[in-house]
Amino acid sequence: MNTGVPGPEAELAEDRVLRIQTKLHQWAIDDPDRRFDDLWNLVCDPAVLVVAWRRVRGNRGKRSAGVDGVRPDAIEAPEAGFIAELRADLKARRFTPMPVRERMIPKPGATKRRRLGIPTARDRVVQAALKLVLEPIFEAGFRPCSYGFRPKRRAHDAIAEIHQFTSRSYEWVFEADIEACFDQISHPVLMDRVRRRVGDKRVLGLVKAFLRAGILSEDGQAQATVAGTPQGGVLSPLLANVALSVLDEHFTEHWQTNSGTDYQRTKRRRAGLPNYRIVRYADDFVVMVSGSQAHAEALRKEVAEVLAPMGLRLSEAKTKVCHVDEGFDFLGFHIQRRHKRGTDKHVVYTYPSKKALASIVGRVRALTSRSSH
Repeated sequence: MNTGVPGPEAELAEDRVLRIQTKLHQWAIDDPDRRFDDLWNLVCDPAVLVVAWRRVRGNRGKRSAGVDGVRPDAIEAPEAGFIAELRADLKARRFTPMPVRERMIPKPGATKRRRLGIPTARDRVVQAALKLVLEPIFEAGFRPCSYGFRPKRRAHDAIAEIHQFTSRSYEWVFEADIEACFDQISHPVLMDRVRRRVGDKRVLGLVKAFLRAGILSEDGQAQATVAGTPQGGVLSPLLANVALSVLDEHFTEHWQTNSGTDYQRTKRRRAGLPNYRIVRYADDFVVMVSGSQAHAEALRKEVAEVLAPMGLRLSEAKTKVCHVDEGFDFLGFHIQRRHKRGTDKHVVYTYPSKKALASIVGRVRALTSRSSH
């Protein structure tokens, strides 16, 4: 892959950025209340911008142009021109994000479509630089129950944790679906959460500018963005995790206060009280309940109250409660407890969901001739 940056220089840049990220992460761990005041110079650091450019140029969206019509894979000699000019604009505070280009794509297995917002190449690089600097700080505070869009975490890890809990006493499952999550996140509340760890007003201003950059719709109409963080932006997954960590914090605090020890969990069960565990992957999450169906149903109100300050609400049609014996789909897997053949045991099985299999079959059909096998 040719990124336009010479090999040795790129390796030096990667090493420097890794050292910066390691220090930021450790400082954030050592002092959970620390607000980082001087991050702007790191965002503008030549090594950070080079690595950010490599991320953008190596992404599968490199062939997609923003509203300026410039594709990342069409930019030549970035180290001499593109990156240098971008850094100069950042340092001089001349940089202003442009609106994202709207692209409506079909949802898998559904007739509805979802919106992608495609930033310009310049905006993508600056967002990637912000992510390189901010992610190590926020990662220090993210809870273990969150798996989506996080380093060294994947969907299979989330499924493994769900399998672990449903194989024990967590038999009732609250399946949640957030209505248009990425489009509805409250900007003021999200920025308040960002400010808990970031004190640099220049960085805060840049994050806010990206949130409010606007959208150029497919029919050429300019639209303001008063809420949400557009899917397709490099920074959006991190900001979504910052927003949705309200759920992780709520259930983790409940666990640590009421159910953190075997004694506490046993005491609650004997008193007819439930224990909860949450597993979240971006805006998809389940809450597993060691208790009754009524306890699981009561989570509708509780979760709705946690999400409301973020401007988010649950989908009434898609949010439901089920028993692990009924089975449920999550992240392309079907999870269900069944009788193990030849024994008197019941075992939780995980295997690809029907929707996931249909999607794979459809892709194979599209890539192969119908006459072939």
